Amino acid sequence: MTRTVVVAPGRFLPDARRIAEFLDGDVMEYRAGIFADIYPEVSRIVAVMSMGIVVRGVAPLLKDKWTDPAVVVVTPDFSYVVPVLGGHHGANELAKELAGLGLVPVISTATEATGRDSVEGIATRTGSDIVNRDSTRAVNAGILDGTTKVYAVPGPGIVLTGPDVSILVRRGEYAVGIGCRKGVTHGEVARALEEALAEAGITGDEVMIYATTAKKCGEAGLCDAIAGIPANLIFLDDDTINAQVPETPSRAKKIGLVGVAEPCALAVSKHRELIMRKKVFSKVTIAIAR
Repeated sequence: MTRTVVVAPGRFLPDARRIAEFLDGDVMEYRAGIFADIYPEVSRIVAVMSMGIVVRGVAPLLKDKWTDPAVVVVTPDFSYVVPVLGGHHGANELAKELAGLGLVPVISTATEATGRDSVEGIATRTGSDIVNRDSTRAVNAGILDGTTKVYAVPGPGIVLTGPDVSILVRRGEYAVGIGCRKGVTHGEVARALEEALAEAGITGDEVMIYATTAKKCGEAGLCDAIAGIPANLIFLDDDTINAQVPETPSRAKKIGLVGVAEPCALAVSKHRELIMRKKVFSKVTIAIAR
């Protein structure tokens, strides 16, 4: 099955096949329970049917706007395409893509509907991921009001932000949390990262961001090692770190933290799932999350 599926009752299957060919997707005939069957497996669903059927079908399946598939409805008269779910997360773009078949996109997300950009749109266009996803509501509201500003920081550098500032970094699947002893060298950090990534079976290109405690922002060896990759390094405040639930005990309690490597990795990860619990490599401790 492809990542795009077009679902339609039998009478609308000819239009569904036309859409699937245009999108290079699959066609499935509608039946009870079909949305539950395909929901975890696809990234885009096009439904040629009544919107009410679709809403009732997907409502019990909703989990998180960052992981739910984009869902659009094509009206049975083949006139309009309406994003129902995931407007900022692929549905608006899917609707605009289907305009190539003569369908009229009906966009309801406030930013796009008023001709403005969105954090998610900028991230998609620049091939970036959003680190602090909870910020997007405030930032998109600011875009609507004309108060949101965009800054590019080429780095290496340190950016201190509030909760209503969205941080976009290069796209990747994994987040790496790093703890280290005082005075660690560039070489010690670089070797530890190389060993940890190899052990986890991932490459540096798959890492979205590296994170550590703000207490380590003065560690030249750590900063130089990440800058030399080059990659994104973010320093997290105590409250952000202590809001996480690490899986293994840590002596970081001595400095008022629940941990460093594991909670830092979890705090900036997409799925809040550790794939490597903290592991010590000489003077460096590393944990990896996705």
